[in-house]
Amino acid sequence: AAASSPSSDMFDEIVMAEERFHGEGYQEGYAEGSHVGAAEGRRYGSLHGAKIGSEIGCYLGFALTWRCLLQKCMDEKNSKKIRALDSLIGMIQKFPYEDPTYDKLQEDLEKIRGKFKQVCSMLNIPSDVRISTERSSLTF
Repeated sequence: AAASSPSSDMFDEIVMAEERFHGEGYQEGYAEGSHVGAAEGRRYGSLHGAKIGSEIGCYLGFALTWRCLLQKCMDEKNSKKIRALDSLIGMIQKFPYEDPTYDKLQEDLEKIRGKFKQVCSMLNIPSDVRISTERSSLTF
């Protein structure tokens, strides 16, 4: 039994080494994956946030410009359009840019997009107007 003890200890060391290396490899891989995942998530979040900011900024510029143009000729029709523009401007100003965890972000963004389309309709601007997030400009 004494002669088999060193060989079984050596076998145990080999088995334990494999388990230890497996555990260490797992920990290193997990740490690396977490780091890469966080970096990728941050990059995606920044890009997506910039696109939303650019889109909403274009809506605001559009609304403020049209409001200024319509104020020069105040009549009942323009008054209605200005109220719709004011509503859009108010929605944009209330949008919580600084809170990425805001749970109704997508819902409010869709409401702003809907109001923008409604305003375009009232202004007789083609409804296929879209905001280009790549170039930060209106495209007709």
